[in-house]
Amino acid sequence: MAWKLAEAKNRLTEVVNLALTEGPQTITRRNDRVVLMSAARYEELVGKRPDFKDFLFSGPSFEGLDLERDQSPARDVDL
Repeated sequence: MAWKLAEAKNRLTEVVNLALTEGPQTITRRNDRVVLMSAARYEELVGKRPDFKDFLFSGPSFEGLDLERDQSPARDVDL
C-alpha cells in the first residue's frame, strides 16, 4: 500500500502493523519514496550478514606463516 508521509506519521502504528502482516509499505514525500518492511523480509532480500568473528574466520588461513623474528644483527651505526 502507498502512504503519503503526513498520513503515515498520523497512522504509524497501522503502517508498521501492515508492514509486518501484509508486506512492504511505500511512503512518499514529494518526489521521494521509501519502503517500510519487516526485518525478516529485509534479511530474505539481502541475506544475513556474518558477524565479525565469522568474517575473520572465513578469511585466509595463517597455517604455515613464518612469524619468527629476524635474528641478523642490526645495521651498523656510527656513534
